[in-house]
Amino acid sequence: MRKLILSSLVGIVLASCAGSDHGELVGVQNRQTWYPSDPYGMVYIPMGSFNMGANDQDVPYGLTNTSRTVSVAAFYMDQTEITNNEYRQYVFWVRDSIARLLLGDNGVEGYELIEEDEYGNFLDEPRLNWEEPLRWDSDDEDFRYALEELYLPPEEQFYGRRHIDPRQLIYRYFYINKRKAAEKKNRYDWRTGEYGGGIDSRAEFIEEKELPVYPDTLAWIHDYSYSFNEPMHDKYFWHPAFDEYPVVGVTWHQAKAFANWRSRYRDSYLESEETPYEQEFRLPTEAEWEYAARGGLDNNMFPWGGPYISNSRGCFLGNFKPRRGNYVGDGGFQTVKTTSYWPNQYGLYCMAGNVAEWTANAYDPTAYEFSHDMNPDFQYDAADSDPPVMKRKVIRGGSWKDIGYYLQVATRDFEYQDTAKCYIGFRTVQSFMGRDLADFQ
Repeated sequence: MRKLILSSLVGIVLASCAGSDHGELVGVQNRQTWYPSDPYGMVYIPMGSFNMGANDQDVPYGLTNTSRTVSVAAFYMDQTEITNNEYRQYVFWVRDSIARLLLGDNGVEGYELIEEDEYGNFLDEPRLNWEEPLRWDSDDEDFRYALEELYLPPEEQFYGRRHIDPRQLIYRYFYINKRKAAEKKNRYDWRTGEYGGGIDSRAEFIEEKELPVYPDTLAWIHDYSYSFNEPMHDKYFWHPAFDEYPVVGVTWHQAKAFANWRSRYRDSYLESEETPYEQEFRLPTEAEWEYAARGGLDNNMFPWGGPYISNSRGCFLGNFKPRRGNYVGDGGFQTVKTTSYWPNQYGLYCMAGNVAEWTANAYDPTAYEFSHDMNPDFQYDAADSDPPVMKRKVIRGGSWKDIGYYLQVATRDFEYQDTAKCYIGFRTVQSFMGRDLADFQ
């Protein structure tokens, strides 16, 4: 009798909701209409398949560059390498966040932490107050006292200059370890209501990281012996003259943290506009990077096509080391502006030369043999217990200090994930929402 009564109630509810759709399967109505738009500074890379790997005979590296056909879904990619000025926006955001937290904790007027939402409900964690501008030159004693720990201590100041201590600029973020959650042993069993693998709750898939955000400017010095690069250490990251140059001295983990911050920063704006979230920014996979570098020109050795690194007039087409001891023959010296030289067919600048670029993937010489042919992606976020080999991350594109071989789109190289070099930078990508841009036109 109880089941019969329940069924009758459900029938009444469904009948009352059926009104406008006449009982037909029409989907949820009044959903927001969404149209794709290129994220600022990024270009659209259409889906496609290509021959990934060497296009020329390469006997010594034949094992690491075996050619195979793979397919890559559509995505957006930064038109240039991330610049000093773009990365500085991230550094300043972290600096300002820490400053506002210190001011709020110390009860400085105007910077009180927000503990209630707009409806008067208490928040689980207080929010920073971004409304009041920061008065860095303020003479207010409470203001200066609250921020004192953000500055270099007096004994470390140079000529008495009061500077922010870069060691205090730590970015803390959370992410969901989807690969861990996808492991069969850890999956949720709907019959028992429990997770496998000794997992107690979904919260165990949420992981936390804390990373310093300031680039290692000393990379300009410690990467070389008996070489005078002190001027680059002194001014490269912060001086306006280098704003449009690629950021360097950033580890693989720092590059990933930047991508996470960029996603959260964008999400906060979309949330304020009551707009659905977009795909997250991230480092490109090795396959995505090579596919984008080719610019739709399959079977070519360089992003500009053709087998040569210079044009018909003998002008070099990228920033690299063209001759022994000659770094200026290509028009550069060390790094150059990120829009130097001609872009490839997709509109991407400096996919060959200038700085090598981090990718998401771990380096394995035989990765092409076992990676999937659909969106190949061999990556492993190495923890302390992982094999050291997994800490090698693929870098692509060659740099200002490399010979021409490393500028080829198929050339693979690696660097350790916790090292920062003055010749490695990065750019980010964002997966496209849908199959192809043509679906929305």
